[in-house]
Amino acid sequence: MLAEKLGYTAEDKLLIVNADDFGMCQSANAAIEKLLLEGAISSATVMVPCPWAKQAAAFSQANPQLDIGIHLTFTSEWEGYKWGAVSRQHPVPSLLVGGLYFPEDCKTFEVQADPEDVRKEVYAQIEQGIALGITPTHIDVHMGSLYGLATGRDFLEIVIEACARYRLPLRLPRRIEEDVYPSEIVQMAKARIQLADELGVFMIDDLVSLPYAYLEGDTYMNVRLQMADILRNLRPGVSEMIIHPAYVTDELQGIMPHAQKRGMEAKLFRDEKIKQVLAQEHIHRITWRDLMIAQRQS
Repeated sequence: MLAEKLGYTAEDKLLIVNADDFGMCQSANAAIEKLLLEGAISSATVMVPCPWAKQAAAFSQANPQLDIGIHLTFTSEWEGYKWGAVSRQHPVPSLLVGGLYFPEDCKTFEVQADPEDVRKEVYAQIEQGIALGITPTHIDVHMGSLYGLATGRDFLEIVIEACARYRLPLRLPRRIEEDVYPSEIVQMAKARIQLADELGVFMIDDLVSLPYAYLEGDTYMNVRLQMADILRNLRPGVSEMIIHPAYVTDELQGIMPHAQKRGMEAKLFRDEKIKQVLAQEHIHRITWRDLMIAQRQS
């Protein structure tokens, strides 16, 4: 059990709160930096191909005590705000639409991506992040694009091998909801988990999050209730909560239709009521660095 490797019991509930999309835009960076410095969240992951990644990396370099990972990015989902591959020495044409940007959705990516191009870009993003000043503590995947959930065509072997090479843990949940996914997806996931175990790559037990989109009628009060309910239903073991915090600015509203939801997520783990739930449920806050250290000592 991972919890026991981290010095807890098998019955303890451990939680990592990770802010995805660090580096996506200035509005996200400002909110994430504040949450990290306050200790309200555990970590963040940087989208290296995005316009504000350099600033996120500079913040990481200036604050080496904070947990910052690499958010491997192979999709570019917003209509008017785009990014593409960072690989320059080795072209990766199968990853791009019109030779310019990553596709908007995971299905398109999974169908057209060549595994060798994926491998080149995975390592290019990690190496560029390091060159910019990030000392990564973990790896995860933007929109789950490498998981194969859209078509069953995954690229996790490449990611797991990269994690083993850089001695970093991976956002890959060990517990699979077998009644949710097709049997072929379940079998694929089990095989990838086995590979990670063989290569000594540490993974979480569960992955949890709020609904991604901002829906008509959403208020901060009901979103907070949703978060409290998720926290009360955490299972023993290591869970990661994904959030996408950002300040609601003209910039953010110009990029996406979910700006209000991201503004709500910027408040949740600073909220006294959420802190009360964490205490009442005896949830232990941990970090990806804890997993990285345990992985390297195992």
